[in-house]
Amino acid sequence: MTNEYRDGHAVISIGPYQLTSRVILAPMAGVTDRPFRSMCRKLGAGLVVSEMVTSDTRLWHSRKSRQRLDHSGEPAPRSVQIAGGDPQMMADAARMNRDNGAQIIDINMGCPAKKVCNKAAGSALLRDERLVTEILEAVVGAVDIPVTLKIRTGWDPEHRNGVTIARIAEQSGIQALAVHGRTRSELYTGQAEYDTIARIRQAISIPLFANGDIDSPEKALDVLEQTGADAVMIGRAAQRRPWIFGEIEHYLRHGESLPEPGLAWQQTLLLTHLDALHEFYGEQQGVRIARKHVGWQLEALPGAEEFRRHFNRMDCAQQQRLAIADFFNRLMDGGLAA
Repeated sequence: MTNEYRDGHAVISIGPYQLTSRVILAPMAGVTDRPFRSMCRKLGAGLVVSEMVTSDTRLWHSRKSRQRLDHSGEPAPRSVQIAGGDPQMMADAARMNRDNGAQIIDINMGCPAKKVCNKAAGSALLRDERLVTEILEAVVGAVDIPVTLKIRTGWDPEHRNGVTIARIAEQSGIQALAVHGRTRSELYTGQAEYDTIARIRQAISIPLFANGDIDSPEKALDVLEQTGADAVMIGRAAQRRPWIFGEIEHYLRHGESLPEPGLAWQQTLLLTHLDALHEFYGEQQGVRIARKHVGWQLEALPGAEEFRRHFNRMDCAQQQRLAIADFFNRLMDGGLAA
């Protein structure tokens, strides 16, 4: 069994680590940096996974890689995703990440991006089951910490080999599997399908995380019931509503919806995240990176589009702070019409 129950709540085990929330943050390039992971963890995510790091350690000296490899101050378990198509390079990258503080290594076989797939990495690997086996066995054999895997349901709708890949993963020593309910060729179009994830659940006994189009507590419960998965993995929905982790876990435990967070609470959350971005990246880079996060989190609020255009022209951290405070103050005073 992958789950125990403590006080009536599921506990998912990955090696020595126990996840007491069934809602997990998906790794997303350009999104799940350390400030974002920290915020989502505080908002109820049971596990957060880093942005994808290349397995080519010769490239780790770039500023982007150094920032992606920075896990200082993060609570356990620290999960780091690596990507590549060479078994030995992947094994070496896993060892170096472990030495750098990673406590779980996650292997990327789900990214559909052309620049990743063109290097025979990410979801491109799903076309070569022998290479999948070699990579998984090499990485599992290289480190003494848990190794997990993220995949799609196959390369294209005619080649949905997710069940076969899942069996290979379990036999290779993978300790948890996340599955996005689309093939590589579908990118993020159409609707995620969960039938393949349900078949994977029947084929393996390791913890299984269902991913794809889960954007509400009700959808999360529906997907868990459809698939039999142990947890849901949230990606794009967390960019707009990072508090979705707590919302879903509360709904799964109590069968009731939490009230919508108040504007004052959202303002405090966003300003705290803004400060963390400025501190982590430095003001010049932090100001640029903050633009997309602020745009996502304000998207559903009245006047957000006009504010975003104004905000994106700012190049000063203090100016950004004051603008956000003013935006929320006007919202709370009724100065921005819906």
